[in-house]
Amino acid sequence: MYNNFNIRINTCTDLNTMPLHTIILLNLAAVMLLMLAAWILSLARDKACVADSFWGAGFVLIAWLTWFMGPETFRSLLVALLISIWGIRLILHITRRNWGQPEDRRYQAMRDYHGESFRWISLFKVFMLQGSLLWIIALAPQVAQASPRPGELVWLDFLGIFIWALGMLFEVVGDYQMSQFKKDPSNRGRVMDRGLWGWTRHPNYFGECLVWWGIFCIALSVPGGWMTIISPLLITFLLVRVSGVAMLEKDMGSRRPEYENYKKRVSAFVPWFPLKNKEAGDHEQP
Repeated sequence: MYNNFNIRINTCTDLNTMPLHTIILLNLAAVMLLMLAAWILSLARDKACVADSFWGAGFVLIAWLTWFMGPETFRSLLVALLISIWGIRLILHITRRNWGQPEDRRYQAMRDYHGESFRWISLFKVFMLQGSLLWIIALAPQVAQASPRPGELVWLDFLGIFIWALGMLFEVVGDYQMSQFKKDPSNRGRVMDRGLWGWTRHPNYFGECLVWWGIFCIALSVPGGWMTIISPLLITFLLVRVSGVAMLEKDMGSRRPEYENYKKRVSAFVPWFPLKNKEAGDHEQP
């Protein structure tokens, strides 16, 4: 099977592959071009939320470009596949969720604030910013893929795969449970506190963080991989303090005071045993 992919799983040095810094810079250029295309599409559709669908696409692009430009190792192919499974699912989920819906409130607020100039401001404040962030987060898989040593998988690789799989479980199941909850008309205006949502208020964000800590763990198996710790730290910071948990909780708290009861019962991020609800009745979903 390995011969079909021309994979070298033994320790080797491939003199025909590009150096790491060249791969990283070429990937940056590719991501900027991708986000430029996304910006042009957003102008045609008059929706800046197009950027959200291209977030996952940027990681997939980087993974396969690195696989193409770097040494042909099983680890490189493995990381490309793991990133692709995560990224393509995210693309489909976000596109399906946003299709036919009004523009996200975040972008509506920016559009209202900047007026007509938002068309140009969004290129840098939304698309190029997201492209830069995802490129930094993708440093871990790039380093893991670009290193020819060790050629064989080690225990850190298997630990990383396990953490990645656990993260995917939380992300996929959490999104599925929420989508099924919203499909039921009787749940309109109610809080989702069942399944994983009864253990953490943001199982999808927690899962995404685990995915990237898993990728970082794989990067630890190669020389210098520890320096890419910026990757999982940045995505965790963004999801917890910037665009994820913090923003969503602030929005919910300001619009729905009833949400406070749910916050008191269920852990914000890391799954934990929920407290018993001593108040009767349902709680409204923001």
